[in-house]
Amino acid sequence: MAEVEKDGEPATDKDDLHILKVIVDELYNFRDHYFETHNVEDAERKQNDVTVEMEKALKKLEEKEESHRHSAEFLLLKGRCLSVAPAFSPTAEECLSRAVKLEPGLVEGWNTLGEQYWKKGDLTTAKTCFTGALQQSKNKVSLRSLSMVLRQLPGGGSDEQGKRVLESVDMARQAVQLDVTDGTSWYILGNAYISLFFTCGQNPQMSQQALSAYAQSEKVDRAASSNPDLHFNRATLFQYEEMFGSALGGYSRAAALDPGWEEPPERERQLLEYLRKVTELTVNKGKVKARRLRTMLSNLSTSALGPCSHPQFRSPTGRVGSLEPRLLSSLTHGHNAGVAALGKVVFSLASEGRMAFTFGMVDSEETCCVVMVYNTADSWGVLIGDSVVVPEPQVKRHSVAHNGQSFDFRSIRVDSPLLLIVNGKKQNAQSQTAASVSYKPQSE
Repeated sequence: MAEVEKDGEPATDKDDLHILKVIVDELYNFRDHYFETHNVEDAERKQNDVTVEMEKALKKLEEKEESHRHSAEFLLLKGRCLSVAPAFSPTAEECLSRAVKLEPGLVEGWNTLGEQYWKKGDLTTAKTCFTGALQQSKNKVSLRSLSMVLRQLPGGGSDEQGKRVLESVDMARQAVQLDVTDGTSWYILGNAYISLFFTCGQNPQMSQQALSAYAQSEKVDRAASSNPDLHFNRATLFQYEEMFGSALGGYSRAAALDPGWEEPPERERQLLEYLRKVTELTVNKGKVKARRLRTMLSNLSTSALGPCSHPQFRSPTGRVGSLEPRLLSSLTHGHNAGVAALGKVVFSLASEGRMAFTFGMVDSEETCCVVMVYNTADSWGVLIGDSVVVPEPQVKRHSVAHNGQSFDFRSIRVDSPLLLIVNGKKQNAQSQTAASVSYKPQSE
């Protein structure tokens, strides 16, 4: 790197460090805004291109290392340069550790060192680094990093985990409040809301807040729309919310932006296969032969309503009173208050990557409808021939088109097996467990 002169004088140490900082900042800008200068088709080259730029920057740093090796700022710049790569770097850890020892108030040093410990798998020390940075100065990077670490720390029971998730949401909110124009902070707040949604009772409001945070991330930051993790995490939530077309689009976009990441195309494939099977089995009424189906339906009677027929029955919405059995064809879109769907199970589906236990039920008119039951224990299920009652069914029409494939069917959503009546009986508490959905928690 040529020596830069200032007003005819050789560059000072301060000038050197300023120039090197610009080089490292440009390296991060190249990585974070890659798709503003490249097409999505170049995605598989991105990591290699970033590595090439990192090596160029590192070479320029090393040219000045002899005169700056004991400078905290120089050590920070070298540590940051190496930290642009996704893997842990022992050299980066060493540089950053020395930088914060020389200058304990170096907030960026603590934050970048925390990231290195994170990549190393040492979440406890990473948390200590981010907490230490916050003690020096309240800043958005430490807050959002702590938000992520808190959600990933192992150990503790469900209560402890719930407290950590609530704290992580608070940290992410604070990061956003410090800079409402930072797309990364909005994205991490979206992730925190997803965790809160699945950890603390699946309140629909949390789901909407997650989607709003992701939308805001894309609105304030062009680079956010090129973040494969954002598309993947949002698609995971879309799938749980049965917005299947949006989920497929999100998985597809994540796969295009990060071709080396195997999970998005696998999720896309699994969801397409699930929709194909559901559609086919519904049309064919579970492939149950006509004679057997007539025999099954011949003993379907209102006695299967069980407790739903009692005047003191309390419905999922808190309404007290007996429910009126209704044919599937007469159910309206959305919530059907005061009525119950009654039918016989003709198929069940244990597909890869499913989020719901899925079965098909046929009523006395031989109409078939898909039922998707969430939060089921692995041991819970229904058998072909079982009589099932869905109190106050929530009905949805699905019309999905993706990559030349289309699916059209109606379904009933049931948020817990405890809401069902099977063979005239309520389900026991062991039939339910909280949903566990895999999403990518890190922004890097």
